[in-house]
Amino acid sequence: MTPAVLLMGPTASGKSALALALAERFGGEIVAVDSAQVYRGMDIGTAKPSVADRARVPHHLLDILDPTEAYSAARFTRDALAAIADIRARARMPILAGGTMLYFKALTEGLSALPQSDPAVRARLDARAAREGWPALHAELARVDPVTAARLPPTDAQRIQRALEVHAITGRPLSTLHGHRESAGGALGPTIAVALLPKSRAQLHEAIARRFDAMLAVGLVDELRALRERYALSPALPSMRCVGYRQAWEFIDGAIGAQALRDQGTAATRQLAKRQCTWLRTTAATGFEAGSHDPAQQVFAFVEGECAKIRGSE
Repeated sequence: MTPAVLLMGPTASGKSALALALAERFGGEIVAVDSAQVYRGMDIGTAKPSVADRARVPHHLLDILDPTEAYSAARFTRDALAAIADIRARARMPILAGGTMLYFKALTEGLSALPQSDPAVRARLDARAAREGWPALHAELARVDPVTAARLPPTDAQRIQRALEVHAITGRPLSTLHGHRESAGGALGPTIAVALLPKSRAQLHEAIARRFDAMLAVGLVDELRALRERYALSPALPSMRCVGYRQAWEFIDGAIGAQALRDQGTAATRQLAKRQCTWLRTTAATGFEAGSHDPAQQVFAFVEGECAKIRGSE
């Protein structure tokens, strides 16, 4: 069976370029592992592959939802496994590339046995947050699930909402359910895990700043304005909580100015990259240094070697 390459790394580390190079070298197709690139119309702020890149190499799990909809790790796992099977059926190599580490974890380790989202419960929590603020709901979470509350900042709306939603549906703390996982079984097949790691924090921060400045320059704010005209959006939606869009929303509403948009967007992206790097330190992926040199040839050699090992064991 053709192995699937799992290419992970922090934002702005060069994953997209390396994924294209791998696909062209090994006859592969790319499956996006990205919780924001699934949304139609959210192109600039998600650094979605260009039309030209998508013409060079087939991409999967892009533009599959309107930004008014919610996506989940469970649905990603189903969609990704279907895409992988489809790619392998054409004797091609699946290359799963992205920075949504929860999706990689769900795909490789299985999903926590958690209830599906309940729109009514979420609506009630959103209404309360509008009245009381997310720090107040964080304080409530600290009473019903202190373990989860301790690892979340009072402003992490998405995760606070999910933890309170799980408690409301099950009557049990989220922290007590995380250890119980439902495996995806053997459907994933053989994998080769690769992590693209920054040479230094300073270098990654510079790359993040350049990329966010470029997003602003090519029209991130105008993209969001057009989305707000087309869809019935609110800042509470998962799509609008994405880094960059959250800050652009506040700018459009007049809550922050242009400099704050740039500073806060860059800072939020750095925080995201820090969380991604923390997760990568716990994974078994083989790391390659990004930044000052092109790691493609090293990754090519590694993948070729791993493919030979997998073929030899079959």
